[in-house]
Amino acid sequence: TKNSIKYKEPRKLQGEVRYMIDRNKLRAAWVSKGFTQERVAKEVGVSNKTFSLKMKRGVFGSDEIEKMIDLLDISDPVNVFFAKQVT
Repeated sequence: TKNSIKYKEPRKLQGEVRYMIDRNKLRAAWVSKGFTQERVAKEVGVSNKTFSLKMKRGVFGSDEIEKMIDLLDISDPVNVFFAKQVT
């Protein structure tokens, strides 16, 4: 139905489990810390272009997710990185 919730299963690429994210909540997390996307990309260890593509796709690797949780002090990572409805 139109209002049904779709659950996304983790995708596996190159042996690493990847999860869909809530992009708006992730953006809000780095903005609340006064960071730019460029700074987050650098801290995660990818280029800004790569980070931008990952944001567009809504997919990050588990190592990248761990780094962002620590960097941005995300207290409820499930709500950001394992959202039931992806924005």
